[in-house]
Amino acid sequence: MRILVTGATGYIGGRLVPKLLEAGHAVRVMSRQPRNLEHLPWYEDVEAVRADVLDPESLPHALDGIDVAYYLIHSMSDSDESFAERDKRAARNFGQAAQEAGVGRVIYLGGLGNEEKGELSPHLRSRHETGEVLRASGVPVTEFRAAIIVGSGSVSFEMVRYLTERLPVMVTPRWVGTRCQPIAIRDVLAYLVDALEEPDSKGKIVQIGGADVLTYREMMMQYAEVRGLRRFMLPVPVLTPSLSSHWVNVITPIPSDIARPLIEGLTSEVV
Repeated sequence: MRILVTGATGYIGGRLVPKLLEAGHAVRVMSRQPRNLEHLPWYEDVEAVRADVLDPESLPHALDGIDVAYYLIHSMSDSDESFAERDKRAARNFGQAAQEAGVGRVIYLGGLGNEEKGELSPHLRSRHETGEVLRASGVPVTEFRAAIIVGSGSVSFEMVRYLTERLPVMVTPRWVGTRCQPIAIRDVLAYLVDALEEPDSKGKIVQIGGADVLTYREMMMQYAEVRGLRRFMLPVPVLTPSLSSHWVNVITPIPSDIARPLIEGLTSEVV
């Protein structure tokens, strides 16, 4: 197939491209700055095009002749325009351009969360809204929904890793008691690639997760056990997402404007 991968500089996209090449597909990658891809080992095996989902006029060239497009773009930072509004605008532009280009399907990776309970954080709600906007374009969408993705480089996992590595004693907010269902990066990539050959996935929302349902506290303590670290957690009743994001910014390399929407998401059960 002729495949377009957006977000190729990101965590998922950068690992998905070689899997698609191994499966024998012709891959085109889309980036605002294609030169940022030149150092990647698969760069010479793909077609790189310059395009921006917030610039509709740049999209027709990127989508021309494409059978399936992977939509792996989302905003974490809320430093300027609302990330939710920006994501909806981007998805609307991309969906319309994909429909006009005759793209057969869009495969999108979003987030788990129960809409019916009304417990979605703004970030998780935005993930679901992005899927709705893509579907509204009329192009069939396969939407995978996942919780924390376990693998080196995943922002959520790196937060767990750095907090556990650097803090022998942790003063923990309520969100460490929230249940989640982590999934390994290898399994996520397998779902994304195998969906191409599974016709029943077309037009579906598919929830994916690993075998274990854990709280974030249990996940950090299991990480500590694997690493041979002794760790203690002291829960406190009041520690807002804003305070938590600044705390994470001090302890980890994750900027507070990215950590805040991420931490708000950790308050919602994702099973």
